[in-house]
Amino acid sequence: MKFINHRIKILALAAFYAGIGLTSAQSANQNKTEATTTQSGKIVPADLNWSERMLLSEMHRFPESWMLDFSKSPKWTYPSAIVLDGAEQLYTKTGKKEYYNYISDFGEKLVTEDGTILTYELEKYNIDLLNSGNVLLYLYEKEKKEKYLKALQTLRLQIDGQPRTKEGSFWHKKIYPYQVWLDGLYMGMPFYAHYTKDFSKGKDAAKAYDDVVFQFDSVQKNLLDKKTGLLYHAWDESRQQAWADKETGLSPNFWGRAMGWYGMAMVDVLDYLPQNHPGRSRLISYIKSFADAIIKVQDKQNGLWYQVLDKAEEKGNYTEASASAMFVYMMIKSVNKGYLPQSYKKYAQKGYNGIIKNLITVDENGVVNLNKCCAVAGLGGKPYRDGSYEYYVNEKIRSNDAKGTGPFILASIEFEK
Repeated sequence: MKFINHRIKILALAAFYAGIGLTSAQSANQNKTEATTTQSGKIVPADLNWSERMLLSEMHRFPESWMLDFSKSPKWTYPSAIVLDGAEQLYTKTGKKEYYNYISDFGEKLVTEDGTILTYELEKYNIDLLNSGNVLLYLYEKEKKEKYLKALQTLRLQIDGQPRTKEGSFWHKKIYPYQVWLDGLYMGMPFYAHYTKDFSKGKDAAKAYDDVVFQFDSVQKNLLDKKTGLLYHAWDESRQQAWADKETGLSPNFWGRAMGWYGMAMVDVLDYLPQNHPGRSRLISYIKSFADAIIKVQDKQNGLWYQVLDKAEEKGNYTEASASAMFVYMMIKSVNKGYLPQSYKKYAQKGYNGIIKNLITVDENGVVNLNKCCAVAGLGGKPYRDGSYEYYVNEKIRSNDAKGTGPFILASIEFEK
């Protein structure tokens, strides 16, 4: 009788856990978290590398990957893709299935069986919305699901229709006519190059690669400040915007994260641009010029970078986490790939140490936080963003923004190689 009662209890427990334990990615992640806690006493063990500690912290904060960057409901937006880029590399490195499941869940939730991307509207021609296509390229390579191929083809159609300046640079969005923003190079060009590598052949591929490189050539021509080597946030070909200089069309300031996006765009595009493409050497020369410029504005004491890069001493400016992580990632990856000499590693290391010392905090349960991230910044729109110094330093600051945690994970992976 005891045996029968014991067996009934086991079956009841099994049924109970089957009913509650596997209903969603969120509950699965909670189960993993509980298991980790019981084994080490902490949700995120301190004996892991920083890359895994930050990824596990993000998975704890945002149990489903569409929640990254504080999304309240599944939304096709770009910040998730940066964290998931790190998750892809960590899955390759560790083989930990929970990392793959976290990536896969993004595709499952955001793309329906007929290839429709939730909340995505092609006709808006918003270049930001190409970035998460990188996640689908990865998932299609792994799973070969038809729905991902259809979604990717839709995103590629956006590139064909994206409005351009007279010389051929992509507008940032249809609602921002004739405007080229540094952000857009990261949002669009790694996806464009990666898609070309996976799906295009012959003359089509050659034309696409030339177009990708041209986008960087155009930015160097139109947004570079020759005196400092820094690049302005944006350029208005029409000179119509209130933020645009009437002679040059340039916005008035060097925003840290805008340059961070551009630096990451250059090093990531080179992963897909053919070795024999004549544009490679130009991009590498842009990387060198870019690194030299940001080293000049790196804080000598803490190794970090400021929200407005060239105005460290002005009231209200602060060392900003996302730009600092992006610059560190761009430099250490460039050193690892041979785009920059080894001598540049010390500047990347100083920045990385500065982030850990000044911007990282660890909760009692082991969860890692990245603090002092600018939540968002842009130009134009309603209410109107004028690109002034006061505008940038007064935008909201928050912790654990994916635009900072993602680059921190990527930089950590590069240092751990």
